[in-house]
Amino acid sequence: MEEINNKYGLSSRVKLEELSKNHIGIVKLIKSRIIQKDAQKIIEQASTIREKDSNIKVSLICHNNICSKSVALLAKNNIEIIFRN
Repeated sequence: MEEINNKYGLSSRVKLEELSKNHIGIVKLIKSRIIQKDAQKIIEQASTIREKDSNIKVSLICHNNICSKSVALLAKNNIEIIFRN
């Protein structure tokens, strides 16, 4: 995982998962609700990834506990949400 983070210039605290060749997932499996402030950080991380490789698709991997404003904000910035339990 650290290799992926180094490739895209992100902190080792950010969990990334390679879903396919041109598809990266930002893993955010936390107990608390993902709010708009968290979504903004995810958008910044996705922008950093896209600066390194503009053809890559970025998704958020999270639980169902995400506020509707965050969902709208992520959709506006072309970040798909993948739910896991």
